[in-house]
Amino acid sequence: MTSYNSSMIKRRKTRTVNIGSVKIGSAAPIVVQSMTKVATTDINRCVRQINRLVDAGCRLVRVAVPTAADTTAFAKIVEKVTVPLIADVHFSSARAIEAIEAGAAKIRLNPGNIKNPKDIIRIIYAADAHNVAIRVGVNEASIRDLKKDTPPAKRVMLMLHEMKKYVRLFESRGFTQIVLSAKSSDVRRTIEINRRIAETFDYPIHLGLTHAGLPENAQIPSAVALGTLLAEGIGDTIRVSAAGDPLIETEIAKQILAALGLYKTAAVELVVCPTCARAHIDVTGLARKIRRATAGIDKPLRIAVMGCIVNGPGEAADADLAVCAAKNKGFIYRKGRKIATVPDNKIVETLLKELNDLRCCR
Repeated sequence: MTSYNSSMIKRRKTRTVNIGSVKIGSAAPIVVQSMTKVATTDINRCVRQINRLVDAGCRLVRVAVPTAADTTAFAKIVEKVTVPLIADVHFSSARAIEAIEAGAAKIRLNPGNIKNPKDIIRIIYAADAHNVAIRVGVNEASIRDLKKDTPPAKRVMLMLHEMKKYVRLFESRGFTQIVLSAKSSDVRRTIEINRRIAETFDYPIHLGLTHAGLPENAQIPSAVALGTLLAEGIGDTIRVSAAGDPLIETEIAKQILAALGLYKTAAVELVVCPTCARAHIDVTGLARKIRRATAGIDKPLRIAVMGCIVNGPGEAADADLAVCAAKNKGFIYRKGRKIATVPDNKIVETLLKELNDLRCCR
């Protein structure tokens, strides 16, 4: 699987920040990342989850290090994985420095939780000495001055104020290997604060929506918030937050990017009509058969499965292969040209034959 930049979306220009071997910024592809959800001290389970995330398409993985035992384990985990790791630090400057010395490629700091300038400066010096990047992550829920009745516009301004104070301190020490993020559980505030950050700074931006919920509840809010910003050219790395298996987060993130032409997977893409009274075939059932039959194919191909001839030929013109189903038969298209008419029980077989021919020709 590879990321790529769409010529349709003009990304904002940013500095480039190195996270180990991975570059973040407008000159680099947008990076998908996620976070481990098992105890960091359970080294073997943590390593297995990281490896699964890498196989799923993550190029960065974040690991929480709330205790000294966690940073000790973190050092061992770094040695066992191939992906750059981000240490998630809250409250303790000691944990931040331990994580840097343990081999973190980046650490995440929350301005709402580490406020003492002396502590921050010690972290900056340690990060600079070890060539470690820092994500300044402002969470709305961590801002102490917020009250329940604080208006939305003021909430955004308070988050931006926190970010400015922190960034000024980093810049005063000549440290610019920074990635910025500002998150809320509210879609509109997440969009607005990231727009303001993009206007104010030229550092790469990490996009996310906090506490998005169960996977089935997280998909749409995350797609709206992240998709809106990405379509405006804002965002250089993303993480979808959802309860449960982090592989689900990764899949949602890739789907958001793919919908905008910002991520291309080495898998068959199915375009399936929603069906209506014009359909004379079980389009959904046919599409699922085709999905199962093409599951192992590692070429980025587009197949359209259409239930009638109204939109079918148009979709066929934009697909590598297509079927426009009629009563008891299907019209097979290759690169927009009709090449066969087959009985409905031969549609999948014929598509697979044509698919194999296409793969051989590439």
